[in-house]
Amino acid sequence: METPLLKDIIIIFGLSIGVLFLFHRIWVPAIVGFLVTGILVGPHGLGLIHAVHEVEGLAEVGVVLLLFIIGIEFSLKKFLQIKKLILIGGSVQVVLTISLITFAATQFGVSFEKAVFIGFLISLSSTAIVFKIIQDKSEIDSPHGKIILGILIFQDIVFVPMILVTPFLSGLEQNIWGSILLLFAKGVGVILFVIIGTKWVIPKLLYHIVKTRSRELFMLSVFVICFAIAWFTNLLGLSFALGGFLAGLIISETEYNHQVISNILPFRDIFTSFFFISIGMLLDVGFLVKEPAMILLLTLSVLVIKSIISFFASQTMGFPLSVNVLVGLAVCQVGEFSFVLFETGLKYKLFSTDDDIYHYILSVTILTMTITPFITNLAPGVSKLLLRLPLPKKVVHGWLSPSKEEEKAESLKDHLIIIGFGVNGRNLARAAKVANIPYVIIDMNPETVKKEGLKGEPIFFGDASYDSILEHVNCSSAKVVVVAISDSVASKRMIETIRRLNPKAHIIVRTRFLHEMLPLYNLGADDVIPQEYETSVEIFARVMANYLIPKDEIERLITEVRADGYEMLRSLSKEPISLSNLKLHLSDVEITALRVGQESFIVGQSLAQMDLRKKYGVTVLAIKRDSTILSDPIRDTKLTTKDVLIVLGQPDKIAKLNLLLKNK
Repeated sequence: METPLLKDIIIIFGLSIGVLFLFHRIWVPAIVGFLVTGILVGPHGLGLIHAVHEVEGLAEVGVVLLLFIIGIEFSLKKFLQIKKLILIGGSVQVVLTISLITFAATQFGVSFEKAVFIGFLISLSSTAIVFKIIQDKSEIDSPHGKIILGILIFQDIVFVPMILVTPFLSGLEQNIWGSILLLFAKGVGVILFVIIGTKWVIPKLLYHIVKTRSRELFMLSVFVICFAIAWFTNLLGLSFALGGFLAGLIISETEYNHQVISNILPFRDIFTSFFFISIGMLLDVGFLVKEPAMILLLTLSVLVIKSIISFFASQTMGFPLSVNVLVGLAVCQVGEFSFVLFETGLKYKLFSTDDDIYHYILSVTILTMTITPFITNLAPGVSKLLLRLPLPKKVVHGWLSPSKEEEKAESLKDHLIIIGFGVNGRNLARAAKVANIPYVIIDMNPETVKKEGLKGEPIFFGDASYDSILEHVNCSSAKVVVVAISDSVASKRMIETIRRLNPKAHIIVRTRFLHEMLPLYNLGADDVIPQEYETSVEIFARVMANYLIPKDEIERLITEVRADGYEMLRSLSKEPISLSNLKLHLSDVEITALRVGQESFIVGQSLAQMDLRKKYGVTVLAIKRDSTILSDPIRDTKLTTKDVLIVLGQPDKIAKLNLLLKNK
């Protein structure tokens, strides 16, 4: 007996494989591929699918699982970390979008209630597409990545009350005050349900299930919890999607949340593919061909309006133009939750599938989602073009520019500039303070700047890719500049600006991946530290320690591995060797600083007595004693406790000398 659903699933996934493979080759996200697949197989395309309602049922399961994962990943801790970005950026973006779209829609004769609902739909952006894009680009921790995440989180939260308000907009709720009280009671009930489930029920239930050590039992329990809560919220007159989010929120506060995500992800990916395919199936290609000019005009209008509003939302928090442009162009599309909200509107008769408005909104939504990856790729170029315009200084640099440390920073010479005050930046500042190295910090998180500034840190708010920001910290006189951020695109802009302002500065850049090293070296970086490579070195060291290899031998091996590895990586650059970067191209030697230990037996001996060059193959280039540098030490110079020797030699020989300087 033929099963239509099974046949349709084979057609859907078979065609998806071909479309996704093609889109992968041209760097287009998989979600767009699913939308295109839906357009092709749907009733308005090739008409290959017959079990349309069954596919929509699978799509609804995908929505529940999608919101379930979002609920798990949404934690109060993450909320508190970026609460300002969520509350200010998100509320400004959503409120202004709803207000402007409502006004525009009423001017075209749409009733106020429908206009507000259209504002709800347009205000939401695609969490799935945008989050995937910034995650693939490793920009989650960048300033614009955090703002984008804050706006998306706010939209995911406000999506819930939008669903609750929809019945009132439809006019089907005649008893307004009774409905408001009922809605309030439902809200209180849901909050109590979440609190009770989070504190007492779900953690204890999962604890006893986990004790059985049965993977199958654990997975089944998680699915039952997810869909039972979704079913419960549906009984209350709320949506399945809200139930999925609440279920994820409850599990997010347990210690099993990461295991749940790892188990659910494969199922979520399968079922959410049905969701995006079902969205594509809704697009009426005939209507698109019939009204191309109006649809393109509306699509362009939505993209421009949402970009400008999101730009303004980021601007209100004091961020510079380059960040605001990236934020605005990232969240300018209409999102997948708009379709979930649309289903609620259809249910309450706000629209019908025969309305032209329905087809206009549907077409605009799908088109904006489809072109989002291309817009985000163009965003850095758009930012550069706008920077050439004669814009006000506060728009270009942001309105949070510290000034109380300005005179002190401009008086510094041979100082260290730290760009980015994350974990790496904090550790570097702490080390510089201990070593009495003068330093200044540039960071783009206004909360961090304010907090650390009150602690007395010489920290400035700004984008270090701008001349004026670097001039504030006297970049032209800096000795070392460390770019300790995780945004490779921003790092490239910063290196170009730093190298132009100070050709002699030693630029050290942190990056995530090995393939990013060559472009950074070519732009003028002196040292590029790839997190990927350093992680492998640390793993290597831990493995050696577990095999009881002596510590000094491990340190010697690490020195050799780093020397060989970084020289190998540097050799990727084909630039000619010059005197200024000669040190980087000497594969068998290095220049480093070694401190004489308090109990070292060489304390009190002269350089002539030690004869380090003959005995150890190491040359002493200079000696740092307190704040004095002996740049050309004579042979009779006697070594004292805590002297710092600047030496030249092979890595293994320097490692042996380092042990000698520390031992009795």
